Amino acid sequence: MQNKKLIIVLEGAIMIAISLILSFVKIFQAPYGGSITLGSMVPIILYSLRNGPFAGIVAGIAYGLLQLIIEPYIVHPVQVILDYPLAFGLLGLSGFFKNNVFLGAFLGIFGRFVSHFLSGVVFFASYAPKGMNVFLYSALYNGSYLLPELIITFVVLRFVLYNRFLKQKD
Repeated sequence: MQNKKLIIVLEGAIMIAISLILSFVKIFQAPYGGSITLGSMVPIILYSLRNGPFAGIVAGIAYGLLQLIIEPYIVHPVQVILDYPLAFGLLGLSGFFKNNVFLGAFLGIFGRFVSHFLSGVVFFASYAPKGMNVFLYSALYNGSYLLPELIITFVVLRFVLYNRFLKQKD
């Protein structure tokens, strides 16, 4: 039992490290934080699917705190919580759908979107163009990088799962 827990923790550390490395491969960088990467959320999502939501949330929080240390964008202490540990921790929600990988990935990324959306509405309203609804602004801003990131995640998951399936058939 002790070895199993250690393996889960080590696997989490490896997945966090892979996510961090992938986060440096940016396809697009939004001006006030957020980016499209080469699938940086995939390792956390896979870890969550494999080990459940609790382990995934903990790994996501750890990853979010690393993101805060490496690439901080801070305007308020509550914004820090919403945009870093909470947003990335919500990726762990994917662990609730072990039998439906794409629904799990969608739920995790949607959870992250909601956290960033709330942060945008509350703390980044002044960045919205004059006359633009702040809710629309936050949805468009956060969707501009999280929707492509969702698509990349789906493509990578399909590729990873497809290879895993082929290996099992051999």
